[in-house]
Amino acid sequence: MGLEFNNQEGQTVLDEDEKEGLKIKSISTQGELDEFEQLNIEKAVEWTIRNKFKADKILTEKFIKDLHKKMYGEVWKWAGDFRKTNKNIGIDWTGISTSLKNLLDDTKYWIEFKTFSSEEIAIRFKHRIVSIHCFPNGNGRHSRLMADIIIESIFDEEVFSWNKSNMVRADETRSKYITALRDADHGMISALIKFARN
Repeated sequence: MGLEFNNQEGQTVLDEDEKEGLKIKSISTQGELDEFEQLNIEKAVEWTIRNKFKADKILTEKFIKDLHKKMYGEVWKWAGDFRKTNKNIGIDWTGISTSLKNLLDDTKYWIEFKTFSSEEIAIRFKHRIVSIHCFPNGNGRHSRLMADIIIESIFDEEVFSWNKSNMVRADETRSKYITALRDADHGMISALIKFARN
């Protein structure tokens, strides 16, 4: 009976490594963690809606960290801090600040010289920052919210729909998203733009 419970959606028990840095000690399953993170993220989204940010504020390391902290700070002690270890994805942790500075500088250039459409600038930014993988966790959701902030605050356009999914569950939508990210890894950004707008 216990095995069936553990295999149900969201009932996967977190191991001790996965709990490292959790502020809420009562969280024991992936489903509970997802729920608390989602509540925290919704507060961060409300904060972004209440504020109008300018490009010179958004395109800074401070804003990147502050946004992550707003999204996850009620759940994780390390929210808003760059990771200090290597993961199976992302660049070497020692290069995060430099790679992020390059991305921020590139994005400012794209905006100033209208190198790409507004959508493509936002999605290129999203793809690059998630590839850097700045934080121990939450990089996908953080990068999507950054793209929304860029498209809305800098370009005064509608936020992306992201296929009306937060991509937490391993389903067909998440699979399409991962495929679009892999295409973008090879320079083909159009699938990720299309996914973001569907």
